[in-house]
Amino acid sequence: MNNNQRANRTAIDKFRKELKSMLGDIDVIDIKCLNKSVEAGINDVKKNTPTDTGYLKKHWRATRIHKSNSAVEKSLENNVKYAIYVNNGHRIVRNKKTIGYVNGKFMLEKAVHVVDKSLEKEFEEEVERVNRKHDK
Repeated sequence: MNNNQRANRTAIDKFRKELKSMLGDIDVIDIKCLNKSVEAGINDVKKNTPTDTGYLKKHWRATRIHKSNSAVEKSLENNVKYAIYVNNGHRIVRNKKTIGYVNGKFMLEKAVHVVDKSLEKEFEEEVERVNRKHDK
């Protein structure tokens, strides 16, 4: 093996090592960004949830992170039975007759929008940080 081959081999090994460290960072970045963004979504959905007794607002939570081969998932949920009616709206029935309709608050949809915006911002910041770390 001549000097040129050794130099190429060394450069390739260095590149592969750097690439592996960057790929390792991707898993950490996904989880970190997702956690921050979903937390922002929880804060927003709680802020937009109407409060009568506070029971509905208190039960918003994030699920655990679920990793698959191609994605990392986490979601917002509320196990209060009437949460869907507050979010989407419902009719008012008296004596088996519909007498009106209550418009939904759509707090979950607003929170999903906040999560999307936050994810975009968090990923941009993390990509910049990783690029600085690896001198790119």
